[in-house]
Amino acid sequence: MSFLEEYYNSRDEENRLLSQHGQVEYLTTMKYIHECASRFDAPRILEVGAGTGRYSIALAKEGYSVTAVELVPHNLDILRSKLNGTEPITAMQGNALDLSAIRDRSFDLTMLLGPMYHLYTLEDKMRAMSEAVRVTKPGGYILIAYCMNEPTIIQYVFLGGHLDDVVKANMLTDDWHCKSEPKEVFELARTEDIALLNSKFPLDRIKLVATDGASHYFRDFIDEMDRESFAKWMEYHFATCERQDLIGASNHTLDILKVRG
Repeated sequence: MSFLEEYYNSRDEENRLLSQHGQVEYLTTMKYIHECASRFDAPRILEVGAGTGRYSIALAKEGYSVTAVELVPHNLDILRSKLNGTEPITAMQGNALDLSAIRDRSFDLTMLLGPMYHLYTLEDKMRAMSEAVRVTKPGGYILIAYCMNEPTIIQYVFLGGHLDDVVKANMLTDDWHCKSEPKEVFELARTEDIALLNSKFPLDRIKLVATDGASHYFRDFIDEMDRESFAKWMEYHFATCERQDLIGASNHTLDILKVRG
């Protein structure tokens, strides 16, 4: 069993997005998915790394035609268990690095909302991006989520008291970029890393969005907000989530790209 499978077999990813602070990421991501999908009359949507289906199933229940590809069998089993057979969704096991079961230019919207969290080399990231470009129609959109470096430095290394551990393990570069391996499960990015990857493909960036902004920095407080306060927090978040001076401080970002025609 891989480190990735061990992690997701023991974590409740579904409930993470259902918490109030997790809803910030979920609602923001869905907002931009809907913006992209609205550009097409009957969009075909592919989610690579669909997890337990939080996004794919919600979109299918809205009537979108969805194909969900997931690597981890445990996650795929949970996804399928939530379907009643009426949803316009196809769920299959697969790998972001090899989507050979899917034809070229098949989808209007391709989403990688998890794979870049777990790819540790530029070569693998390029393979995943290449496959996403291949299966997306010219003029279609690719949405890619990233975990960002700086929140981990601030929250885990310093606030979490792990500075000595990560220094002894040689997990930091001289300029404070976290070095990840599969045993760490998550790969962390900076905005310049994302830009470098994008530059190697025929893609135009539409937006780079901070999907949870500052929410993880005080997530317990977010979870305890009453409905009115949380609504105001979301109002503030949506007003600031596209501000590029704040992007690198967000735990998660969403890169919205268009395939050149």
